Amino acid sequence: MLYLDHAATTPVRPEVLEAMAPFFTSRFGNPSSHHTVGEAAADALADARRRVAAVLGVRAADVVFTSGGTEADNLAVKGLAIGALLRRRDARGEGAAPAGDEPPVHVITTPIEHEAVLASCDYLERVHGVAVTRLPVDATGTVSADDLAAAIRPSTALVSIGYANNEIGTVQDVAALASVTNAARVPLHLDAVQAAGWLPLAGTGADALSLAGHKVGAPAGIGVLAVRSRLPLEPVVHGGGQERDRRSGTENLAGAVGLAVALELAEAERVEASARVGALRDRFVERVLDRVPTARLTGHPTRRLPGTASFTFAGTSGEAVLLELERRGVVTSSGSACAAGSDEPSHVLLACGIDPATAQTAVRFTFAHTHHESLEPVADAVADAVTAVRSGA
Repeated sequence: MLYLDHAATTPVRPEVLEAMAPFFTSRFGNPSSHHTVGEAAADALADARRRVAAVLGVRAADVVFTSGGTEADNLAVKGLAIGALLRRRDARGEGAAPAGDEPPVHVITTPIEHEAVLASCDYLERVHGVAVTRLPVDATGTVSADDLAAAIRPSTALVSIGYANNEIGTVQDVAALASVTNAARVPLHLDAVQAAGWLPLAGTGADALSLAGHKVGAPAGIGVLAVRSRLPLEPVVHGGGQERDRRSGTENLAGAVGLAVALELAEAERVEASARVGALRDRFVERVLDRVPTARLTGHPTRRLPGTASFTFAGTSGEAVLLELERRGVVTSSGSACAAGSDEPSHVLLACGIDPATAQTAVRFTFAHTHHESLEPVADAVADAVTAVRSGA
């Protein structure tokens, strides 16, 4: 069986397992405990934080460990927006009513973001009266820096955009977007969950960056939000005040150690892996498009993640193609694992202007950073699967 759904999750790397193992047994202390076992755990957590910060090009104090990418996105979007709301309230004085003409706090995002960002924005609108602008994207899923500049208001508190899309693989021009937000002095949050291991994580110009460990060879259940300490960030998980009062709860020490190792390995291998897998992917795409006349590549044709190839196959059912592929030993997906079980067409494809019927024929292939073998046999399996579905075999 060939697993080609690495955008959903990846296997834990052996080096990561080895690094984590002692923290399940002999080095199991709680980093908040005030004794030698707890202090040793705190030292290990601080070391993991420093190592993650080095990969991301931020200060160790900017690193907040979370339970994964979804929580990191929630903390970034809700935490920074509510932090801006509270700062506004404090500026006018506790208990003072807002001026009648005071505009609502404003957040900018796009309609192709991960559900963690979109649902957080919906929450801010519904519960806190935040105004949300969802910038349009073009047919490739690209956000225009000019559109972003035009959307920014004096009340804009946050821009949240995905570095690379989880369904179609389009990579945004983050340098251009960061130039706009920096000039306007508006914080920029990048959801970099899919970018890790493929794209540079340091020097993006972002003020906040979300990551998930299980996309880069660490286990599920650990993630990180790197956020500039100067920004007011309201916690969304309350309790004992861990992570410098930004995320309460006993830290996942083993997970933090594993994430640090996984990120270091991914960054060390990134340039070579991106070139190698990107070349394999390009030949795969070319062969699929050649062998399947109805196939259409989704996302940007060149500015895309090296490990992602996504297609629509008009006149088929994406789910039926997936079943035929699995019969042929290839496991992949129709899109985001976080939307599993939904019968609705992909919100990402709809935002790119693809009609609902065609959007439901989508199939996504995402490859491992460690992939070395030719993907041409997979392309042939795709052609056979599509033919089988269209013929009703």
